Amino acid sequence: MNWTAYVDGYCERLAPGLWGEPLNDLTNLAFLVSALAVWWRADGRRAGRTLAVLVGLVFLASTVFHLLATRWGGAADSGFILVFVLYYAAKFPQVFLGVRPKWSWLAAPAFVVLTAALAALGGGLYLPALIGLAVFAGVLAYARDPYWTHFAVAGAVFALSLAFRTIDRVVCGDFPIGTHFLWHLLNAVVLYVVSNAMIGKEKAPAPNPVRGPSTVG
Repeated sequence: MNWTAYVDGYCERLAPGLWGEPLNDLTNLAFLVSALAVWWRADGRRAGRTLAVLVGLVFLASTVFHLLATRWGGAADSGFILVFVLYYAAKFPQVFLGVRPKWSWLAAPAFVVLTAALAALGGGLYLPALIGLAVFAGVLAYARDPYWTHFAVAGAVFALSLAFRTIDRVVCGDFPIGTHFLWHLLNAVVLYVVSNAMIGKEKAPAPNPVRGPSTVG
C-alpha cells in the first residue's frame, strides 16, 4: 500500500493541496479548545491530563490529515481517536465502578473485539463507540450514578455527529462544503463531555473497589 497516496475523501476537497479543505481544517481547532479545557479541568490529575493530551493528539492528527490528504494521515487520524477510546474504556470501570486496575484494563481488548466484529459485519469503526456510550449510560443509570446523563448526552451528540459524517458525500450536489466539519465540532463536544465526566468522578469520593474474580478455590 502506498501510504503517501492522495485521498479525496470529503465533499469539500476539490483538488490536492494544503488548503483543499479550509472549513474542515479550521474546525479542527475545536479539538484544540476541547483539549485545553480538559487540561484546565484536570487540575493536575493524571488521568485528566492524559485525556487532554489524547484529545490534543486527535487535533494534530486530524489537522495533518485534512491538510495533506494522505493515507498515512488518515490512519493517524483514526488511530488517535481509537487510542482515546481504548484508554477511556480501560479507565471507565476503575473510575466509575471501582473495579481494580488489574481488571479494569480488560475493557480495552473487549472493545477491540467488539470493533472487529462489527467492522466485519459492515458496522464501521465508529458504531462501537456509540454502543459503548449507550452501555456506559445504561450501567450508570442502573447504578443510580448521576453521571449517566453525561454519557446519554454524549451518545446523542455523537449519533448526530456520525450522521453528519455519513451524509457528507451524499449532499455534495446541494451543499458543496459538505457536512464533515460538523463531525469535528460535535466530536470535540463529545470528547470534552466524557473527559469532564471522568475528571468529575475522580474528584468525587471513590466507591468501594470491586475485587473482580476470586482466586480462592
